[in-house]
Amino acid sequence: MTRNPAIAAAVLAALAVMLGAFGAHALRGQLDTASLQVWHSAVDYQFWHALALVGLASAPASRWRIAGSIAFVIGIVLFCGSLYALALGAPRWIGAITPAGGLAFIAGWFCLGGAFWRTAR
Repeated sequence: MTRNPAIAAAVLAALAVMLGAFGAHALRGQLDTASLQVWHSAVDYQFWHALALVGLASAPASRWRIAGSIAFVIGIVLFCGSLYALALGAPRWIGAITPAGGLAFIAGWFCLGGAFWRTAR
């Protein structure tokens, strides 16, 4: 069970690197400065939350770890995914999805804390 968050972290971090390179090279000149900044923000959030999954992978198996892993993955899909889409010109209503991803990130961080608090007892 420990390997699932670690595998997700490795895949999502690799994708963040690839998407960052894509934005820096293929999208430069194709998108305006504001859209490139949105893309860059999505890459940053994806990478940091992939690293948070590494933290969860190091926690003992628990409901906290499972919930946190799910929350971080959902956050990456909703938050980062909506930002990538917006940067590429998706309709503005896609931006309504972004806060749901942010809430998933917050829940993931609380679960990460809960996973380690549980082991400290």
